[in-house]
Amino acid sequence: MEGTVTLEQLLREGDQNNPGLIRIAEQVVAAQTKIDQVASMPDPTLSLALSSYPIESLTADESPMTGNEIRLAQTYPFFGKLSARRSVASQQAFGFDAAYQDARLQLRQKIKDAWVRLLFQRQALILTQRNLELIDDFITLTETRYAVGSGLQQNVLKAHLQRSKQLDQLLLLQQQEEATRAELNSLVGHATDRPLLTNTELSPASDRFELDALQEGAERRPLEQVYRAQREQAQAQRDLARLDYRPDFTLWGSYRWRDDGLSDGGGDFVSAGVSFSLPVRRERRHAAVAEADSAVRLSHQRRNEWRNQVDLDIHRALTAFEQAGRLAELYQTGILPQANQTFQATLSAYRVDQVDFLDLLDALMTLYRYQIDHIRAVSEQRRSLAKLEAAAALDIDLLPNQTAVSGER
Repeated sequence: MEGTVTLEQLLREGDQNNPGLIRIAEQVVAAQTKIDQVASMPDPTLSLALSSYPIESLTADESPMTGNEIRLAQTYPFFGKLSARRSVASQQAFGFDAAYQDARLQLRQKIKDAWVRLLFQRQALILTQRNLELIDDFITLTETRYAVGSGLQQNVLKAHLQRSKQLDQLLLLQQQEEATRAELNSLVGHATDRPLLTNTELSPASDRFELDALQEGAERRPLEQVYRAQREQAQAQRDLARLDYRPDFTLWGSYRWRDDGLSDGGGDFVSAGVSFSLPVRRERRHAAVAEADSAVRLSHQRRNEWRNQVDLDIHRALTAFEQAGRLAELYQTGILPQANQTFQATLSAYRVDQVDFLDLLDALMTLYRYQIDHIRAVSEQRRSLAKLEAAAALDIDLLPNQTAVSGER
C-alpha cells in the first residue's frame, strides 16, 4: 500500500532523527574535542621588563645595571603527564561513544515496543468494530422479534447496553492508538500528528533462545565497553595523580640591551636558566591518588552491578517471551476455535428458539474477549522479544555503521 510505513523504516528514522540520540552524539563530539586540549603543551610565556632604573632620574644611561629585557619561557610537564591526560580524555570519549551505541540499541527497543502496541491497538479496533456490526445485527433481530411479539424487551435493552459498552471500548482504543502514534512519531523525530499507515498484522514469533547463551552474549553490549573505558579512565587518572608527585620544569632565556652611553660601553647581556615546581603539598596528592584508587574499585563494582541487572533483565524477558508464546499458541489452537464453535452453535440454536438471546450475546462477547486476549498475548510476546534483543545485544549487528566520534580510539 502506497504511503505505508514499515518497522525497518521507522528504525532508520529513529537512528537519524531521535533528539535524545542526537544529544548524546553531541556529548561524544564534545568529549572528543577535549583530548587535544588536555594533552597539549602549555603556551610559552613572553616577558618584557625595564630593569634597574634609578628612582631619582629614571634614565637608562646612568647606572650600568640599567637595561631593557625580553624573556621567553616554556614550561614542560614531567615526562608522562601529557600522555596520561590524553589517556584520561580518550577513555572518556570512547566511553561516551560506547554509551551512544548502546543508546541506539535501547532506542530500537522503544520503537519496536511502540510499534507492537500500535499494531495491537489497530487490530483490537478492527475486532471491536466488527463486533459492533454483529451487535447491530442482533439489535435489529431482537427489535424485529419484539415488534411481532416473539421477543422480550429486556433482550433489546441488553443488546443496546452491550453496544454502548463496545462503543466505550472503541473510544478507549482510539485514544490509546492516537497516543501511541504520537509516541512513535516522537521517537523517530517527526511531528507527533504525522499519519502512520500500516499494513502489518501481529503474528507470533517462532524464535527459540537459551538463557545461558543470551547472558553470555550480553558481553557484546556497548555498555560493557563503557564500563571498561571507565575503569581504564580511572586507572589513567591514578597514573596521573602519581605523576603529580614529580615536578614540572621551565626553561627560559632572556636578552638584555643597555644604553650605549653607559661608562662601560653599554654592552648587551644574555641569560638562560631552568626552574622547577616544588610538589610539597603531599596531603593533596595523597588524597588524589586515594580518590583514583577508589574510582578504579568503583568502576569495577558498577560493572558487576550492571551485569547482574542485565542477567536479571534477560531472564525476565525470556520468561515473559516464552509464557506469552505458549499462551498465544493456546488461544490459537484451542480456545479460539472452541469459542468460535460455541458462538456458531449458539447462533444456530437461537435462530430456532432453542436458546435465550442472553446466551447468544454472552457467547459473542466471550469470543470477542478471547480474540482480544489472543492478540494481546502475541503483542506481549513481541514486546518481550524487543526487550530481549536490547538487553542481550541481539540487534547489535543490525545497527547501521555509524559513530558519533571521528577518528579512532
